[in-house]
Amino acid sequence: MEQTKILLDENEMPKKWYNILPDMPTPLAPPLNPANNEPLAPEDLAPLFPMELIKQEMSSERYIDIPDEVLEIYKLWRPAPLFRAHRLEKMLDTPAKIYYKYEGVSPAGSHKPNTSVAQAYYNMKEGTERITTETGAGQWGSALSLSCNYFDIECKVYMVRSSFEQKPYRKSLINLWGAKVVPSPSPDTEFGRHMLEKYPDTSGSLGIAIGEAVEDAVKHDNTKYALGSVLNHVMLHQTVIGLEAQKQLDKVEEYPDIVIGCCGGGSNLAGISLPYMKDKIEGTHDPRIIAVEPSACPTLCDGKFQYDYGDMAKLTPLLKMYSLGYDFMPPAIHAGGLRYHGCSPIISQLTADKLMEATTYHQVEVFEAGVMFARSEGIPPAPESTHAIKCAIDEALKCKQTGEEKTILFCLSGHGHFDMYSYDKYFSGELSNE
Repeated sequence: MEQTKILLDENEMPKKWYNILPDMPTPLAPPLNPANNEPLAPEDLAPLFPMELIKQEMSSERYIDIPDEVLEIYKLWRPAPLFRAHRLEKMLDTPAKIYYKYEGVSPAGSHKPNTSVAQAYYNMKEGTERITTETGAGQWGSALSLSCNYFDIECKVYMVRSSFEQKPYRKSLINLWGAKVVPSPSPDTEFGRHMLEKYPDTSGSLGIAIGEAVEDAVKHDNTKYALGSVLNHVMLHQTVIGLEAQKQLDKVEEYPDIVIGCCGGGSNLAGISLPYMKDKIEGTHDPRIIAVEPSACPTLCDGKFQYDYGDMAKLTPLLKMYSLGYDFMPPAIHAGGLRYHGCSPIISQLTADKLMEATTYHQVEVFEAGVMFARSEGIPPAPESTHAIKCAIDEALKCKQTGEEKTILFCLSGHGHFDMYSYDKYFSGELSNE
């Protein structure tokens, strides 16, 4: 019988993160100081981040050691399993081989702890007492609350209001691990109060929530800010996903023709794809790498590649990225983690260089794909991950038409156990095709 689960021992877990910056054909444009539009100096970021993360943000080292303390916590769920989707392949009647890297085995149920543990660790080492952050669907907020709990750091989470209302058990999880969570926009910050006055019925956005979290951080000397996606050091930490997947596929003598990830800020897409992007850049292999976005927030597909703010309050550095505009207000779709107006500068530059491609889907069709996956593979996927699943299904059906036996790899970035309200809305026919 062909293998279904491809596992690694703990001693096979990556001991280093892969940093793509020195390998990029086009170097990233520097982040700019919002006060004067000049390139940022490391000290400009010191009010927000610990110095070790600032160094990683700008590092030219190809591989960066994972601290032992971080590896020990990673062992709670890493190495994560790689699955061959035999039942989905049979349902589709496709000659394609479909593999998925399952990140839902983490305590928080997503890929987010790969970076939240590292960020909390570096903050602890530099004496940070409190961390603020935003969260869309709640995956990042719960992951950071888990990690701050391990390192005895106070945590405050500003959760986009639509998700705060749609995903009550994500709030419960954040509270369970000792953090405080409030809906954004909130009355707790000057910017939040301004947005509530201007847009009293707003469903919120990640741009607003980031603005609140950054404001909170810069106004308190004992506080730093943590971001769950977009920034270079976040992409770096997530590469454990792809590095493990490479070892696992080597065990079954496979190499993917297509690598797929859903894309909001870009963290899980980067995690699964950047180690393969290294091969593509070096010319040893040529996989297609596909970013999948919601049609309601098509940053890579419809955005402009330009300098823009990361938040609506215009407090963050200016980053050159594909963006729909810092003041973009996305519809309250159920894939709350994919509602960010911008995308990682790394992902943006690779897309601009045509090393990566992007596509979009409406939320009804991705939920259809999610249901198909759950009924074949058994795992209820997070709404974000259903975008990658839909793309993988479409590519597998193309193989059915052509007879090609392509190998498809995607990242199942999280489970949907806290998102069943969204599935209820799908089954009741209440989801729109925003």
